[in-house]
Amino acid sequence: MSAEPTPIDFRSAAARDLQFVERTPGAVKPDPILVADSVTRHFGGIAAVDVAHLEVQRNAITALIGPNGAGKTTLFNLITGFDRPSSGRWTFEGRSLAGVAAARVARSGMVRTFQLTKALNRMTVIENMRLGATRQPGENMFAALVPPLWQPREREITAQAEELLARFKLLDKRDDFAGSLSGGQRKLLEMARALMSKPTMIMLDEPMAGVNPALTQSLLGHIQALRDDGTTVLFVEHDMHMVRHISDWVVVMAEGAIVAEGPPDSVMKDPAVIDAYLGAHHDTDLGDDSLLEDEPTASITGKDAP
Repeated sequence: MSAEPTPIDFRSAAARDLQFVERTPGAVKPDPILVADSVTRHFGGIAAVDVAHLEVQRNAITALIGPNGAGKTTLFNLITGFDRPSSGRWTFEGRSLAGVAAARVARSGMVRTFQLTKALNRMTVIENMRLGATRQPGENMFAALVPPLWQPREREITAQAEELLARFKLLDKRDDFAGSLSGGQRKLLEMARALMSKPTMIMLDEPMAGVNPALTQSLLGHIQALRDDGTTVLFVEHDMHMVRHISDWVVVMAEGAIVAEGPPDSVMKDPAVIDAYLGAHHDTDLGDDSLLEDEPTASITGKDAP
């Protein structure tokens, strides 16, 4: 039996839009940008992903959480074309993307980052940024031989890249090799590079992993600014402090399936969520910060296994 929706503390217009959405797995959203149905992925006899229905609200920050091995990263890989499902279909802005290659998914306006950053270490920061831009005539072999055909666009791309680097406080690293950056700076670079394509939706896979605490607040601010600028954000994260702080909506996965949905404060108290994370510790409040620091099974870090 589903719980009655109750008013929530609005942190954004998106939270207000989600106020009366049911707190049940697969809940229907007022304005979904991504809709997935019957998405499964099997590895041998193991169902890594078994998502009956998922909707992601437009212009919201949605957190996808769950214990290690829940299938979060595998679901990301399926939706973004980096893996093929055993079954299922999904649409992005009303267009089917099931079976579409990753490059075409990105061109459709849905881009992602990875748990392990994909910066090209032997290229400079600005060169990494330029790679993320679309509509580059210089990529055509014949156009590349005629500089006037690609130089104007190259200047536009460089200006856009420098603006993003300034926003992410990386402009002073412009000509440094990406491999010389710290782990947190590489996370920022990857996010900035993803924005070069001006996506409608960005999917962040553990954006806080390996980030120095000094950069944490800056990264949180960047994610919130993306939403405020009209970009939809879906992110995988194990840091419950971050999830509660910036999410408009939380989706919980366990054993490949969605077991709970709702605003952060109510999800953290959901018995299904507590059971998924803590097993026998049924009477413990997942929203208790001290638990996340002291209980080994609640400190969920590391790579999400398929």
